[in-house]
Amino acid sequence: MFLTKNFPKPMIFDAIDKKLLKLLQEDSKQTNKELSLKLNLSVTAVYERIKKLEREGVIDKYVALITKEKVDKAFVVFCHIKLIQHSQTYVMEFEKDVANLEEVVACFHISGDYDYLLKVMVKDMEAFREFMVHKLTSLNHIGSTHSMFAINEVKHTTAISI
Repeated sequence: MFLTKNFPKPMIFDAIDKKLLKLLQEDSKQTNKELSLKLNLSVTAVYERIKKLEREGVIDKYVALITKEKVDKAFVVFCHIKLIQHSQTYVMEFEKDVANLEEVVACFHISGDYDYLLKVMVKDMEAFREFMVHKLTSLNHIGSTHSMFAINEVKHTTAISI
């Protein structure tokens, strides 16, 4: 009954593709010329490899990573959510609703005692309380929640090792 996405088989990467992806994950604003010098390839070859990786969906998009303290969103909370039942309708409605909550930066459908794990970023404890009272607990089909607050971020990366 759980919804899953159907992804095509993973691509096979050569050493140059792996190095290119590592370089792009470190800094996607590097020019093709800069990348070509680091990879010992022509600018055209780098351009073609990047376009292929984009076309194949390996590179999904390019984003700017924001320093959470600079935008007053340094209070990080992990919320476990348990639905009152696991019908397809409840799952789909919850996922649609939670996707529209700007404070939620990640949502995972998980196994175990809870159904979902949310990563929430807000200004402070008072902002989290407002989020819980006025937004999260107003969603339909939530049976219970359990929240944990981050004390210190030991590691944070968006890079995937290939």
